[in-house]
Amino acid sequence: MIDFTQVAFVDSVYDLRKLPEQLIPEIAFAGRSNVGKSSLINKLVNRKNLVKTSSKPGKTESLNFFKVEGGMYLVDLPGYGFAKKDQKTRDAWQDLISGYILSRTALSCVVVIIDLRHELKQLDREMIDWLADNGKPYLLVYTKADKLSNNEQAKQAAALDAALNIRSAERLLFSAQTGQGCEELRRRLAELGGQGANL
Repeated sequence: MIDFTQVAFVDSVYDLRKLPEQLIPEIAFAGRSNVGKSSLINKLVNRKNLVKTSSKPGKTESLNFFKVEGGMYLVDLPGYGFAKKDQKTRDAWQDLISGYILSRTALSCVVVIIDLRHELKQLDREMIDWLADNGKPYLLVYTKADKLSNNEQAKQAAALDAALNIRSAERLLFSAQTGQGCEELRRRLAELGGQGANL
């Protein structure tokens, strides 16, 4: 039984050769820099600052592994896109992210986090297309829903759905502030973890 409220930090990995042994399913979290990835994970596990949040894009520089009670890793990936880092560092992050996603048989799903307030960004489209092209399962989460009224949420979500050519059932709306969508995200991730991966 997966218990998202019982979670502990395990390791920060900067080198693919130092990844933990693949014994339990892994759920990775991806998104553009500063999209609210850390806040989402903290809300998911009901902790204030398990994952350090920052107003500065590019804070996460490693693959951060958190173990959930019941047998699952949550993996916080470096943000993609704008970050005030040199090109060499951004390239290294990209190699780390792509190398991890392509090589991990324990990876059950990549949660792709998109800001509900804006139209689809090219980097998000590229990430989703890349995952699909490589046969990697993903779940779309439109976050920062609390910043919009219910009508605006529906309108923006429909626009993103259309841009991605998906049905509403293929994504969920989320707010780290109000908890909207949190239980649904836990349920979906527990199901994915329960199905396991190619271990």
